[in-house]
Amino acid sequence: MSIGKIKRLKRIFREDGRTVVIPMDHGVTGGPIAGLVDMQDTVTKIQKGGADAVVLHKGIAMNVNTHNLGLIVHLSASTKLGPDIHSKVRVCSVEEALRIGADAVSIHVNVGSEDEPEMLEKMGGIADECDVHGVPLLAMMYPRGPEIKNENAPDLVAHVARLGAELGADIIKTNYTGSVETFKDVVRGCPVPVIIAGGPKVETTKQVLEMVSDSIKAGGKGVSIGRNVFQHADPTAMTKALVAIVHEKASVKEALNILGES
Repeated sequence: MSIGKIKRLKRIFREDGRTVVIPMDHGVTGGPIAGLVDMQDTVTKIQKGGADAVVLHKGIAMNVNTHNLGLIVHLSASTKLGPDIHSKVRVCSVEEALRIGADAVSIHVNVGSEDEPEMLEKMGGIADECDVHGVPLLAMMYPRGPEIKNENAPDLVAHVARLGAELGADIIKTNYTGSVETFKDVVRGCPVPVIIAGGPKVETTKQVLEMVSDSIKAGGKGVSIGRNVFQHADPTAMTKALVAIVHEKASVKEALNILGES
């Protein structure tokens, strides 16, 4: 790994080898949804909670103060208004991301979708660009498509995680498989750090925190959770709760206490 990647990864991961990333790239897909209307306010709340990094599209990254947060610029996009929300296209280059201060870049690949071949081809090229410039690549790898019945199926998640690593990603973001034992298999089969997605907004905070705790027990290296943070009633406290589990070895009960919940 190049010295550039090593130095930039230190802005994303702490000395414990773990990270709390809050993705806020959802405005491209769904517009100014709840929690992402005032981006500066939300980014500041996340920063106060102690997050390590945020994922933003280039236009937002140019117009908000990300404070001391690591900046991951997202290169992929699609909208819910288009013919296929699962078909991600490239909307930013690695060089452009660097010009606006990125510490890393991210891409989104839906494995199993009709446009999977094109997305894999683009990923291969982006991985090469990242190596040239010494920029870490976060690959959001999901099993999604017409033949995918269960996006959390352990064999599928293990496959897409490994696929991302095989094609040059430095960090894999993917779905949690539902149990410590099955997620251990995902981590074992992937030679780069695996962090979990938060998924759709859930009914209870406890569910999110239990998922995070279990993923860490399985060897996961952190989280990349968006809606369950920025749409929480208190994004700062929710971020603190995630940080407590990921970095401070807090129990779910202790994390809930931070939120004043039980």
